[in-house]
Amino acid sequence: MLTITIAGTPDWAAALRDRLAAAYHLTQHNERAPGYVARLADDHTALLLTDGDSDEWRFWTTTPKTSPATRRIPIIMVTRDPARRAEALTVGADVVVTPDELLAQIGTLVKDYARQPDPALVEQLECECREALPPLAVEGIAKFNAGEYYPQHDLFEEQWVNTSTPVRDLYRAILQVGVAYYQIERGNHRGALKMLLRSVQWLSLLPDVCQGVDVRQLREDSYRVRAELERLKPDEINQFDRALLKPVRYTPHGP
Repeated sequence: MLTITIAGTPDWAAALRDRLAAAYHLTQHNERAPGYVARLADDHTALLLTDGDSDEWRFWTTTPKTSPATRRIPIIMVTRDPARRAEALTVGADVVVTPDELLAQIGTLVKDYARQPDPALVEQLECECREALPPLAVEGIAKFNAGEYYPQHDLFEEQWVNTSTPVRDLYRAILQVGVAYYQIERGNHRGALKMLLRSVQWLSLLPDVCQGVDVRQLREDSYRVRAELERLKPDEINQFDRALLKPVRYTPHGP
């Protein structure tokens, strides 16, 4: 079920819920906080509706476009202010409508703008996930599991660049988790969080097992690492429990 997120406390939220609750998963974020982008990524938001009449409209609308983890989320800003409508398109909104237009056209807006998985690509990914992991990626996992997080980046990047089909998201996800672990070892709190957050969008799209890789376990492990980083302040990175940096579980299998 697609997730539609409302940002702010608009007076049209209740009416929208009445219309969409049966067909979509609706979430709402009404507090301005540093974790806004992370929550959008964790919710797997397919469409973001922002309160354009709020004093915080710029924060709700612009912030998601500043992060690779959320910048692809389509944003519809809803406002009654004509001047703000014009400005919104220059600061991150993809579409701007009035509350009346939103409620009258919501079905069409969701159909036209929500990030909905392409069934053909999903089927192709599932087929590719039943194939064997390429040798370069196998070597990358060996480096990852040996704690050689920088070399694993180069191997998975080469595999990703040489792959044009949906399974490339597997290689990109592992690469980014490994880079995050590398940043932890370097004491780069901000860089590690950034990479872990970026990896969410790829990990969430993959089946639980893909080409022998236990994606579900990698997803859970990386989320635990991120939770611990979020608990620690940047200057407390030396207190991070390195035991949380788990290896990638991989079971070789044939096509």
